[in-house]
Amino acid sequence: MELFSTGTKKRETYTIEVKFSLLWEAALGIAAITNQRLRDTLEYSEAQWAAINDSLSEEMVAHLEHVQKKNTWKALLQLLHEKDFDCLDSFLTYVEELEEETLRWIAIPYLGEAYESDRKLASTGEIDAVERLQAATKENSFLPSYIGFISKVDSQHLKKHLKEVMAGWYESVILPNQSFYEEMLKRDALSKGKMTKKLAPEAFVEWATHGVNYLPEPSVHKVIMIPQFIYRPWNVEADLAGAKVFYYPVANESIHPEDPYVPDHMLVQKYKALGDENRLRMLKMLVEKSRTLQEVTEEIGMGKTTVHHHLKVLKSARLVSYHASRYHVNPHSWKTLKEELESYLGEGYE
Repeated sequence: MELFSTGTKKRETYTIEVKFSLLWEAALGIAAITNQRLRDTLEYSEAQWAAINDSLSEEMVAHLEHVQKKNTWKALLQLLHEKDFDCLDSFLTYVEELEEETLRWIAIPYLGEAYESDRKLASTGEIDAVERLQAATKENSFLPSYIGFISKVDSQHLKKHLKEVMAGWYESVILPNQSFYEEMLKRDALSKGKMTKKLAPEAFVEWATHGVNYLPEPSVHKVIMIPQFIYRPWNVEADLAGAKVFYYPVANESIHPEDPYVPDHMLVQKYKALGDENRLRMLKMLVEKSRTLQEVTEEIGMGKTTVHHHLKVLKSARLVSYHASRYHVNPHSWKTLKEELESYLGEGYE
């Protein structure tokens, strides 16, 4: 039997909140420098990482080694979402005053309403609850071991470590460049705030993250967008009760305010991708329906290697995606081109 609807109610979606803080930048820096697998793909050069290492005390290096082994950067990010901290001291005082079980409960990530009772029990060290959370996160590369560590670590040891690694990074890396970081993050947050008034929430997330297609979930009512510099070009995602978090890479124009004409990297990528007759033809084919590489090759009458190159350009510009052996259009990405161009051209154009 066919199902049809006579209703006019639109699908509910989430709201957007844009926030920024030097404390999040510090916590993500700690995460980045200890992520050996990903570090080579970040925009920071080895010379820049070496300069940071040279600025750190022996005690701080030891703390970072502990972060790398136990992934305690995750606890820092979890704690930072508990309040809107106005400075480093307020955060350090908050951590120091937390009760043992509360500290563990906050540090253990939110996995959904169904696991909240286990999260609470795990914070008391209840082994069965810990094992259930580990089973629920078994596909993740670090969460099972991280949850096991948090559930049994001495709380005073954890507090001391979190406070000292955060204060050490902030003083060595953030403070010497405080005005640069603060002004850059503020510029990007203000710019993104203006775009929330022009784009629908889902289109905004895809635009700001350069390609994340985040569809509404029943339990998620808000998406928190936090600009970051240290993890460029990657996004970092997190889940909170009722909210999704994206720590997204700041735009080029937020980094280089002295050059009022610098365009966003992804805006350039998109227009370069569209500036070719064959790629426009392929895009139109994919608007009609998703296709395999072989199907595009046969339809357009070009060599497979050449077609693959063109599709790769479209994919890198986030205009198309590839999954289940087929290429698909990303409608949000090209539908928001007008708003992105207007945002770059500025208020005079508008």
